[in-house]
Amino acid sequence: MKAQQVVTMGVHVLDVLVRPVEEIPEGQGATLVDDIRMTAAGTAGGTALTLAKLGASVRTAGAIGTDPTGDLLVQLLDGAGIDTGSLVRRVDTSTSASVLPIRPNGDRPSLHLLGANITYGLDDVPWEALAEATHLHLGGPELIGVDVAARILSYAKEHGVVTSMDLLAPGVLGSFDQIEAALPYVDHLLPNDDQLLGFTGEVDLLAGAEKLRAAGVGVVAVTRGGDGALLVTAEGTETVPAFAIDVVDTTGCGDAFSAGYLRGVGLGRTPGEAAVLGCAAAALVAEGLGSDHGDFDLAAADEFAAARKPRT
Repeated sequence: MKAQQVVTMGVHVLDVLVRPVEEIPEGQGATLVDDIRMTAAGTAGGTALTLAKLGASVRTAGAIGTDPTGDLLVQLLDGAGIDTGSLVRRVDTSTSASVLPIRPNGDRPSLHLLGANITYGLDDVPWEALAEATHLHLGGPELIGVDVAARILSYAKEHGVVTSMDLLAPGVLGSFDQIEAALPYVDHLLPNDDQLLGFTGEVDLLAGAEKLRAAGVGVVAVTRGGDGALLVTAEGTETVPAFAIDVVDTTGCGDAFSAGYLRGVGLGRTPGEAAVLGCAAAALVAEGLGSDHGDFDLAAADEFAAARKPRT
């Protein structure tokens, strides 16, 4: 089997995480906190981090600024062993960033700057590297436009690349026409439950997943937070439970699931087995602060999945 070579393409964000935050002080007030961290994140950047931990060879592609925020983002990705040569730097646009005040229960409201992510286009795509990859993961297609996303995904399919796609916008901002043209070229779609319902306009997860499959998607793997994942394939449906852990921070859990799932697919595992690895990766990330939390590899993630009890 050819070694898994993944291009993660799309959204790259520098996260600034503060924990714990129960409320914002009034006026010029101050509050002491336990931890402040900066990490690479985003549906492309965050997924790349966990894929690299799990042993995939990863090249990441997207648009960031030439500002110090972008410099730090590149440094963090480089340090994780990710090829950042396909990141384009914009001189007139800031790097995307988020400030995340993490609540004691792990919830994470966000203050977000879109930045350069929305400027990525067909002229920026590393077409040769894409054709040589085994997998393409496109994160946040609604930011670059469905026609651009469809062209990138169709090119990948033409070159025998396994394709996957994740969404960024919350369901309330989603619509089917934002993604429909790209769906025939997507082997694995990885939305969360809110996005699935919002983008399909359905009120039932299974109905939403079937609508996506009817539009051309191969496998729909829906994350449901603490309830794990729902898989909908041509063979039927399967539920995969999350693992019982003490949650510190849910930042990056969806991206970690995507990475674990895609690593499983690259290893020839069934969608259900891949989703178990995805849930394990998400749990390991949720036990600490930020998308890059956890010093684990594939063997450790598999061992975690075998030893830990599912969440009930």
